[in-house]
Amino acid sequence: MAGLYHLARLNDRWFRLGEALVSAFVERWRPETHTFHMPFGECTITLQDVAYQLGLPVDGSYVSGCLSEFYIYIQGGRPAWVWFQELLGVVPPPSQVQKYAVNCSWFQETFGECPKVADDETVRRYARAYIMMLGTQLFADKSGNRIHIRWLPYVARLEEMGTYSWGSAALAWLYRCMCRVANRHVVKLAGLLQLLQFWIFWRFPRFRPEGYETFSWPLASRWSGYNPSGSEKGPRVQMWRLRIDRLQDREFIWMLYTTLDVLQDVHPEALEPRHMALWRYVTSLIYFAVTE
Repeated sequence: MAGLYHLARLNDRWFRLGEALVSAFVERWRPETHTFHMPFGECTITLQDVAYQLGLPVDGSYVSGCLSEFYIYIQGGRPAWVWFQELLGVVPPPSQVQKYAVNCSWFQETFGECPKVADDETVRRYARAYIMMLGTQLFADKSGNRIHIRWLPYVARLEEMGTYSWGSAALAWLYRCMCRVANRHVVKLAGLLQLLQFWIFWRFPRFRPEGYETFSWPLASRWSGYNPSGSEKGPRVQMWRLRIDRLQDREFIWMLYTTLDVLQDVHPEALEPRHMALWRYVTSLIYFAVTE
């Protein structure tokens, strides 16, 4: 779960919903092929991008469960909020709950900082809450301010968290969100938008901000200090559309992860053959009810 930790450290203040560059790229998304239609051809975000950019595992058990009747499937048949209290040591007040989702502000205020003197059980409770909060970054919805308690079965067994394919689940959700926003009646984009922006910066050198040449692991942390100023709305979207229309194939990096300066920063585990084999598969990506 190291990738989740690094993702949380990334400064996401720079990202604005509807930011011009991302908006212009999403307009090029083709839901039927899960690719961006560019003047020089088709390109897409891959499992390899997720593994290298975010350091998330892309193989392992799929991330799934029940959403519509969550309470029926609680471990041992216990009420959902009883299990919540057992795992996190506290129950949110009714004003902070919307059906089976809890306001992020309550999580942040309650679990913002683990006590300096804490026993093992307290540390585990804070770890569970922290992981649930990270889920709002990997699997962001349009509200961006609620945490669903469907994550209880996962945080109940912290030792198993690293056995799930979080990377493929996050990519499945991003694909689904971009396909939804391709509908002209949808005006807001959800999903792991940081990954989309990182992918653009890495794959299209001419779109990168200047002054970010230091590589580290995961590779997306390269942009952790990026925080642009000024409005990204209105005419800037049109400007990015025009720049995309003028792109040529030499301005896209096809073999992104083969250079020595990149490989020397990639974690050795990401280079294991059992992981690399997945990048050549044609397979389904699963995230709860989403299959892409």
